Amino acid sequence: MSKTESKKLRTLVVDDEELARQVLRELLSAHKEIEVVAECRNGLETVKAVAELKPDLLFLDVQMPKLTGFDVLELIGPDVPVIFVTAYDEYAMRAFEVHAVDYLLKPVGAERLAAALKRVKARTTEKRPAPTELAIAARPAGQFAERLVVKDGTKVTLIPVAKLDYAEAQDDYVALVSEGRKHLKQQTIASLEAALDPKYFVRIHRSYVVNLERVTRIEPYGKDSRVAILSSGAKLPVSRAGYARLQALLDERR
Repeated sequence: MSKTESKKLRTLVVDDEELARQVLRELLSAHKEIEVVAECRNGLETVKAVAELKPDLLFLDVQMPKLTGFDVLELIGPDVPVIFVTAYDEYAMRAFEVHAVDYLLKPVGAERLAAALKRVKARTTEKRPAPTELAIAARPAGQFAERLVVKDGTKVTLIPVAKLDYAEAQDDYVALVSEGRKHLKQQTIASLEAALDPKYFVRIHRSYVVNLERVTRIEPYGKDSRVAILSSGAKLPVSRAGYARLQALLDERR
């Protein structure tokens, strides 16, 4: 056996239920190429363990308190192959298959587990979609994000979208401004816009998405340009197309 073939996949098992972790661990014991290096009970433990242990594979529960599997996926990035574990999320399963990321439906069966491991190992060299893209694709139609997850080193911040004042594009990042603080998140402004409810958030400029509830007035600024004045006092540029979108939403509310 070659060195490559004998290399074990260092694996994390993540589930908030101890029994579910135990069942998965016992099933994995039949696969000698798998080495379970840690078990995690929640998303925060998982983010920390991935950073410290740098595993080769992650079994990740979808439904967990505080941080969901989607949140964890965004925080750890696309480098670790993930097999999702879910009890009932048909929307997530559909998206995972489309994006070539496998899933296991609880209760987990031995044959299905073996098939998932085979698929993941065959696809570890393939390019995976950005975590934010996968999370958006997995969201049911008409359902929008209720919070945004930001990682700064080992610190994880949850921002309720209702408390988001605006977002500004900064290269491959967005600056999320909430309650007087600015948080950087690796995401495009377009994908963020797609995740937010268009009834409350509008793209007023190629670099800005604003919470409609924060806009107090719109003022002219030079020739053929405008600025949006927010309740915080912030002034944001408004493009011609952005002004039309903003006015349409404001008119709907009158």
